[in-house]
Amino acid sequence: MHMRRAFYIGRFQPFHLGHQAVLEMIAKEVDEVVIGIGSAQRSHELTDPFTAGERVMMIRHALGNSGIPHYAMPIEDIKQNTVWVAYVTARTPPFEIVYSNNPLVIQLFKEANVKVKQPPMYLRSQYSGTEIRSRMLKGEDWKHLVSPEVADVIEEVNGADRLRNLAMSDDP
Repeated sequence: MHMRRAFYIGRFQPFHLGHQAVLEMIAKEVDEVVIGIGSAQRSHELTDPFTAGERVMMIRHALGNSGIPHYAMPIEDIKQNTVWVAYVTARTPPFEIVYSNNPLVIQLFKEANVKVKQPPMYLRSQYSGTEIRSRMLKGEDWKHLVSPEVADVIEEVNGADRLRNLAMSDDP
């Protein structure tokens, strides 16, 4: 029996209900999903506050009872787009299809002759890491945009406080 495996990459800063909805759609089309946690080396920054390990926890807890067979793999950035696909495939289980809406990711995988599908964005204006981080910074409600499991991980690592601390300046 041939396993159909897909690759889906994102920064997941944080992993939110939009990501989860896209993964549920992908899971209907394949047997397993390799989830690439992009920019894995980045953390403690306003646009990338969570560590790769924290993002692995978010995905593991959010998808724990979902029935979506998956691997969450941290993928660090490299500054050489021409070898990026080889870099990714050397670090992941084999896959035959990529799901992405990122123009660069689409271009690189197409050039490597890998099939790419663009999943529909799920309520993109509402479910975006940018929106969630903005709400955290302002002390507004954000928990309804992530699963309860992800909210628990963010609380456990004091993610909203971390983000607010990172936004502070040492300028007088």
